[in-house]
Amino acid sequence: MTNRPNIIYLHSHDTGRYVQPYGHAVSSPNIQKLAAQGVLFRRSFCCNPTCSPSRAALLTGTYPHSNGMTGLAHRGWRLNDYNHHILHTLRQSGYYSALFGEQHIIDHSLVDQIGYDLVMPGGSAEERTRAVVSFLSGSPPQPFFASVGYDETHRPFHSAQPEAGGPAEDSRFARPPAILPDTASTRRDMAGFNASVRVLDNCYGQVLQALDDAGLAENTLVLCTTDHGIAFPGMKCTLTDHGIGVLLIMRGPGEFSGGKVIDALVSHLDLFPTLCDWLGIDPPPWLQGTSMMPLLRGEVDRIRTEVYAEVNYHAAYEPQRCVRTERYKYIRRFDERKAAVLANCDDSLSKDVWLESGWQKRPQANEYLFDLIFDPSEACNLAGHPDQQAVLEEMRARLVQWMEATGDPLLAGPVPAPDGAVVNDPDDLSPNEATRPAGQRPAHGVSL
Repeated sequence: MTNRPNIIYLHSHDTGRYVQPYGHAVSSPNIQKLAAQGVLFRRSFCCNPTCSPSRAALLTGTYPHSNGMTGLAHRGWRLNDYNHHILHTLRQSGYYSALFGEQHIIDHSLVDQIGYDLVMPGGSAEERTRAVVSFLSGSPPQPFFASVGYDETHRPFHSAQPEAGGPAEDSRFARPPAILPDTASTRRDMAGFNASVRVLDNCYGQVLQALDDAGLAENTLVLCTTDHGIAFPGMKCTLTDHGIGVLLIMRGPGEFSGGKVIDALVSHLDLFPTLCDWLGIDPPPWLQGTSMMPLLRGEVDRIRTEVYAEVNYHAAYEPQRCVRTERYKYIRRFDERKAAVLANCDDSLSKDVWLESGWQKRPQANEYLFDLIFDPSEACNLAGHPDQQAVLEEMRARLVQWMEATGDPLLAGPVPAPDGAVVNDPDDLSPNEATRPAGQRPAHGVSL
């Protein structure tokens, strides 16, 4: 490709698929417009339902256990090699790189080590947006790769304002996720989430308008996604689709236009090889994903038969792996705990509802098998069902094969944390309890 297009990577925090184009009553007209003009992926998944590992996988094209980001950057984790970031591959083809706002793959004090040509500091969503608009309107170097990251919709949420956000921000009419009971508390919680989506969507609208005003829209690919599921109990930091399902919308020249909807399974891991394929750039040898261009060109109906995801550390250690096919989901927990690690769930009104009803006493299984056709909410564990043993064995085999092929360190025992990292105790109820240096308490594991 001679006239290389610009790339804007728009990314949010903890949004899952809870925006208007995915059918939710969450007002987001600018994201809806983007979907109507581009390509929306209905079954896109992250590689890890926690913040830093998810972003690291997308930006390096490698699984977290392969790139080293098995925990949170602000708690002491780093990539094994920041030269594996996509900006360095793009730079070899003449791309200028700019970072605006959130990045979450290195401690903020060390952000220059990622290698961006331009780094603009954080600030509020509005301040970040003004910086992006100024960049776009100021004849930026082209082609450019601009990462535009927002803290929204991370907790704490913006205050609900029914007069600004309509019924979505009126807790009398808000609807909590189906995984949660419909109570006054969960409705208030969801109204706050909806308020954060409104702020996010308004900022996206200003960025997209700035592209139009600068005459850059026709030659710019907008890649809009999020890191993982929303920060409600049973969602973020879980390997059900509530945790790993993410919005993915791409709008740009050629194949990235027309309001298309793609139902095939895709992974964040596939974005790096897709960009290389589309741009005619030789893909680096470390990539573990698959190009989506055959899907976008209509040449095939699918590019993969399964997606994989993992959890290692969030606030606390909670080793898990999963494989998801079109029909089934298999999740394996690799520790001896029989209860959920509650520190890995952000504090909230909705969490309080579960805690008040005895969440900490509910047992956890080591294995889960779900039939996603008859049980899309992943509520009925079939791992012990006698009629499902053949499926269970097949899904187990798929998972082990992937772990072996990618050199997953969990095969050898508990995944170690880097020197200096801090974690919560798995018995903590909240991520806000006092942290400790990783390794002070032995991490137990179970064999395959």
